Amino acid sequence: MRTARALSRLDEVELGDHVCWRMEPAATVAQTRAYVASGALHGDKVMVIGSPGRATPPADRTAAAPVMLGLPGLPGLADADELLAAMRRETRAAVREGFRSVRVLAKRDPVADPVEAEDLLALELKLDEFASESGAIVVCGYRPAQWDTSTLEHVACVHPHEMGTRAPRPSFRMFSTGTDRWSVDGVVDSQCAEAFNAAVRAAVRHVPMVKLRFDTLDLIDAAGMHALVDAARHLPGRRVVVEGASDTVRLCWELAGYAHPAVPVVMDA
Repeated sequence: MRTARALSRLDEVELGDHVCWRMEPAATVAQTRAYVASGALHGDKVMVIGSPGRATPPADRTAAAPVMLGLPGLPGLADADELLAAMRRETRAAVREGFRSVRVLAKRDPVADPVEAEDLLALELKLDEFASESGAIVVCGYRPAQWDTSTLEHVACVHPHEMGTRAPRPSFRMFSTGTDRWSVDGVVDSQCAEAFNAAVRAAVRHVPMVKLRFDTLDLIDAAGMHALVDAARHLPGRRVVVEGASDTVRLCWELAGYAHPAVPVVMDA
């Protein structure tokens, strides 16, 4: 079962992990080379996602070179489906070739045009679903100096795992537990309601219904509930089914007036 956790080093990654790596200035080619070399040690096929010309050569020259999936700028907007299809093809090939799994390093560089947070979240949710269903290891590297604080906060919330000693831990995390199923853990309150709203909107943008598990959710306040309802209403015909909510959450939901057929969010038994 996937659970949220923090990592202190890249060699702590496990199969199925999707890591938000806040790359400090000291994060050099040596660290990424070590990550690639560790893949060879464990029998993983390595894929590097990023702009062309930014390859990370293997530390051991006898090791296989990483598979480069080079896309101009930031993959994840119009190219998201194409990118995921290529990753799945490489994963199937890795199985045939006898690899244990695939190990992905996605280097996140902003593009000239502003990136909508929801577009970026939609990609990260797809990558998380990919990691969950395939058992792949996916590490997404963000340099904090290149991104605004709000975008990084939104991004971190949809990675179940994080690395970066200076990174504040997000109040909640939303991560895949199956196709169109997401677990939400931690606290969803007024401070992170905007990020939660963006994450749910990204999850429902291409499917009519998603399921959220609240089993490990510690708290959701009035702002968090409003953010959830607003996200479900953002696009017509969308529906969110919440499973595993506590009796307290159910009672607050009813008292807030959300237990109504017109609200596209259902607290399931």
